[in-house]
Amino acid sequence: MPSKREQVIEAVAALVKQALPKAVHYRNAVKQRTIPANGYVNVDDSDPGEPEVTLNPTTWIYEHELPVEVAANATRTVSAEARLDTMLQAIGTAVAADRTLGGLCDYLQVSAASTEPLTGEGAPVSRLAVVAITAVYGTTDPLN
Repeated sequence: MPSKREQVIEAVAALVKQALPKAVHYRNAVKQRTIPANGYVNVDDSDPGEPEVTLNPTTWIYEHELPVEVAANATRTVSAEARLDTMLQAIGTAVAADRTLGGLCDYLQVSAASTEPLTGEGAPVSRLAVVAITAVYGTTDPLN
């Protein structure tokens, strides 16, 4: 059975995939050079950070921030900014609909997006956003 950390990461990746089923999805990938027609999403495992530890029973409580990259191209009729905004709203709606990942974590929240252009010379107009999805969860063993 996967560790609690891995279960949470897999659940966040699945949540994002369900929110954006047409996008190409990656996990821990480097920034892509090309953006598929329906955009791409990359969920990075990141460092779970220093936990708060409670005793009796000993529990490690993490606020694990998972960076999620979301990228989109412009089309003939829709700007890259508008497509990216639609993708980000879908992620926000999915997080709001399941703040505990089906009981796997105590709370899930999403941060505001930071965006940047990805357009290279001669390429379609593209935008990238990075949002952090923070999962708060406890485990009785930091490695399990």
